[in-house]
Amino acid sequence: CEGFFGRLKNELFYPRSWLGYTLSEFIQEVNQYMIWYRDKRIKRSLGNLSPIEFRKSLGLIS
Repeated sequence: CEGFFGRLKNELFYPRSWLGYTLSEFIQEVNQYMIWYRDKRIKRSLGNLSPIEFRKSLGLIS
């Protein structure tokens, strides 16, 4: 869990200025990052595949 929040801060929060964003826009950005992190981020432990690509390679999803 600590790893995820560290990445969230370093990859999403710190690199940009959030001035001018509404709370709703901020929440939307965080939600989009979480979806990307969960489904599309390349992981070495999965053979350099995204979680979706890995599940497809196992025939778990189409």
